[in-house]
Amino acid sequence: MASKEEPVCQIFSFQDCKTSPDPIFALPARCRTSTSVPIVIDNGSFQTRADWALDAPRLLFRTAAARSRGAARSDTQIGNDIPNLEPLRWLLKSQFDRNVVVNFEIQELIFDYVFTHLGIASEGSVDHPIVLTEAPCNPLHCRQMMSELLFECYQVPHVSYGVDGLYSFYHNNTQRNLQPPHTGIVLSSGYHCSHILPVINGRLDAVNCKRVNVAGSQAASYLQRLLQLKYPGHLAAITLSRMEELLHDHSYTAVDYHEELEKWRSPEFYEREVHRMQLPFTGKVPGGCVSVEERQERRAQQLRRLQEINARRREEKLQQDQERLDRLMAVQELLEDGLLDQFHKSLVELNMDSAEELQSYINKLQLAVEQGRQKLLHSDGAEGKTEVSELEQPMDEGDGVALMDPDFPEDTLPEKPANVVQPVFNMAEYHQLFVGTERLRCPEILFQPSLSGEEQMGLMETLQYVLARYTPEQQEALVSNVFLTGGNMQYRGMKERVERELRAMRPFQSHFKVTMASRPAVDAWYGARDWALEHPPGGGGGGGGGGGGGGWISRQDYEEKGGEYLSEHCASNLFVPMKIAKPVPARPAEPSVTTATSTGATAAVTTVTPALTASCTAVAADVSMVT
Repeated sequence: MASKEEPVCQIFSFQDCKTSPDPIFALPARCRTSTSVPIVIDNGSFQTRADWALDAPRLLFRTAAARSRGAARSDTQIGNDIPNLEPLRWLLKSQFDRNVVVNFEIQELIFDYVFTHLGIASEGSVDHPIVLTEAPCNPLHCRQMMSELLFECYQVPHVSYGVDGLYSFYHNNTQRNLQPPHTGIVLSSGYHCSHILPVINGRLDAVNCKRVNVAGSQAASYLQRLLQLKYPGHLAAITLSRMEELLHDHSYTAVDYHEELEKWRSPEFYEREVHRMQLPFTGKVPGGCVSVEERQERRAQQLRRLQEINARRREEKLQQDQERLDRLMAVQELLEDGLLDQFHKSLVELNMDSAEELQSYINKLQLAVEQGRQKLLHSDGAEGKTEVSELEQPMDEGDGVALMDPDFPEDTLPEKPANVVQPVFNMAEYHQLFVGTERLRCPEILFQPSLSGEEQMGLMETLQYVLARYTPEQQEALVSNVFLTGGNMQYRGMKERVERELRAMRPFQSHFKVTMASRPAVDAWYGARDWALEHPPGGGGGGGGGGGGGGWISRQDYEEKGGEYLSEHCASNLFVPMKIAKPVPARPAEPSVTTATSTGATAAVTTVTPALTASCTAVAADVSMVT
């Protein structure tokens, strides 16, 4: 792999990391004496992170459950209990549809896994507050089902919901010593989709939030399609898990996509930058290391095999000729016995015209049968060279197929000295994937979804659309704090690419600032932890909304206000209650109505209609803001 000069290629191996089951952690001493220590759960669509709001998340596992059809609930494998995802990928289930939780049976299994491994042994209840992340503009029905699961199934005392991208935003702003309320725009890209979240004066502007349905899973699927088309001989080895590893460790974002592609046209640049991914393989010993005795033995075995095949074919052909000869002789006996009708009928069946033609076929078959018997006797009584000379003679139809074996012609070639280096097939190079322009083409679909067939705007084009909905002063405030977070934002060169795109779309000499999260994948958990410690349940104060414990939903709130209720805080969604307009009851018509009364009724109807239209418009606006 390494040479004395500068290496001309880079060869890497797939890690194929296998997970080990998570341990069941002991309950911290502080949590045994107090039930006010919150549990923070970053419920991500790719990875779940959970732990007590004390230090760092110890429980990190893939958000997936594997259960065979008809298997018991206890037989379900979750997260790190699945050592290798690929054999069970067809069994994997997730609670998410894109980034929204819809399968609450799987969500309950995830919660069971989290609470068990955090050391909670209380029967039938979890006596600690829960801080849980949810999708931006989460539908009310999904929040209602989640609250019902937590309050009814686990009997939790308090729940707080927040958006993962906003938790990361406020955590990093606090680290940078920025004074609240914060204004900025968050670009968050995860596993299933990406979001643009404008924040004005410390609150999410939910009306102008936008979602782009392109993220890490689409990039991995696109990379898998590209490499499977490029290497059709390695379809089974090009798995989604390996593609995710390629994206995380070997891909990068081009600052100028077309200029970077032009660089890849250069053979020197290609050889220097291409990553050769070595697939596992088991190869035979190269031919140059085989001794002369082994090579002769191999040829002798091949010769014996050909002899057996040819002898078997001769026997089969002799048997067929004998059967046909017996049939023709039986037809000739009909002529000798004077059965002319049956004789002529048999000739028609044999597609013959006369007795002379029949006799000619009989003579040819008798000669062929006699020659076949002689060949069989000759092959049985002779060995070695006699058989070789027999094989070199012209054979019957179909016998020459056996000589097409690639190793057979070597028998007639002279022996080569053992010290001569012969070219051999490089098995290692055959099992290498040359990953070149794919390293930048797959992350590029975040900016150009059309590369993978998606008909929608890219991330920066959507950002430009969102900024256009604000006044110039608000735009200046938003772009002064552009924040990048999420696991799909960790590509090398992502920050520089966003800065270049912003420079192109903003007015000349305008100012903006792009900041990357310190830990894009896990900062959401740290932000939720910091918020939970600063705003304990029942402590009142900051974050706004909802009574004494701002941002927390108590069991009493759940029972009085419903499962869709949300107590707002600095990193949460906005709570827009669903308003359902009650239909106006129709009055029964009076029989003594005159024409004038009818005219008045018409005016009354026209008066009511605008009110109903306004009410319906308000409901539609509320629904659009929530969804």
